[in-house]
Amino acid sequence: MTFHPDHEALHGVTVVVTGASGKTYVGRYHERTERGVLLHDVGVHDPAAAAHPLAEWLRRQDRFGVKVEHRHLMLPPAEVGDVVPFLDWLAANPALPPHL
Repeated sequence: MTFHPDHEALHGVTVVVTGASGKTYVGRYHERTERGVLLHDVGVHDPAAAAHPLAEWLRRQDRFGVKVEHRHLMLPPAEVGDVVPFLDWLAANPALPPHL
């Protein structure tokens, strides 16, 4: 169900975005335009600087809420890979502990 009838189905949904750079983003999806994907209240996992592996970091975002690093973030089209609802990501990774 779309929160706003004139927006995409993912509008307002917390998503996981795989970046071409190797970074992973978790935030509320707003829209996709020619400029890229706009997310709100975004946490970023950068494997080069992360304290935890990606799966553990995502589970922590689930348990404690998204640690917001950017209120608004426009990801350029070249950076955007898969865009998956966060709940779908969690459901697809049941072998991981439900909460760390």
